[in-house]
Amino acid sequence: MSTDPREYTYPDDILRDRIILITGASDGIGKALALRAASLGAQVILHGRSVPKLEKVYDAIEAIEGTPRPSIAVMDLESANAESYTTLARSIEAEFGRLDGLVLNASILGERYSIEQYDAVLWQKVMHVNVTSIFAMTQVFLPLLQQSADPSVIFTSSGVGRTGRAHWGAYAVSKFATEGFSQVLADEHRHGKLRSNCINPGATRTSMRLAAFPAEDRDALKRPEEILAPYIFLLGPDSKGITGESFDAQ
Repeated sequence: MSTDPREYTYPDDILRDRIILITGASDGIGKALALRAASLGAQVILHGRSVPKLEKVYDAIEAIEGTPRPSIAVMDLESANAESYTTLARSIEAEFGRLDGLVLNASILGERYSIEQYDAVLWQKVMHVNVTSIFAMTQVFLPLLQQSADPSVIFTSSGVGRTGRAHWGAYAVSKFATEGFSQVLADEHRHGKLRSNCINPGATRTSMRLAAFPAEDRDALKRPEEILAPYIFLLGPDSKGITGESFDAQ
């Protein structure tokens, strides 16, 4: 690939007629991506746990002239079980019949403690939301992704999911698992059309970043809207054949 995905430029209809589900779409990067994807012609399915927040994103998309009407999928990943995921997949199948893109963006930070101090219950919570949910989401939506002519799955990674750092605990371990999961999925479908890749957003002006670095100068960080080029690249047709990779958004 000769073009750096961070510098990817695209026409304003690059995602036209694509059906894309984005988890964690009520805030931060997920919200910014949902708005951008919709403006590029995608039919966006907004996943999150807060109905009021999702409704605000819905209204913002509706206000963009010419965009397809989005859908809302409410589910709390912390309390979700097998039935929750199956019900969600069936409802999306009934409404749309396929998925062209699945962006697994939702995750939680937990706490920045040493391994020695880390609470076991919190550890399990972080792993459940950040790892078990991407397995469950991917598994139930694979049949719908296979109905697409050009399906793409994007996982959200992190720098601490590539090189372990002290006091990042369950979050770091969950992102190592995310990178591995994406590679396994890519290898399982290496002879098919499905592609699976990770994106490391980097230091971005989000609420999670603020929680991790409360004393940091937020104005020095890029806004979510400024790091979306790799996401659009991987969701669109120009990334055909690229799978099992991990990209930096900045």
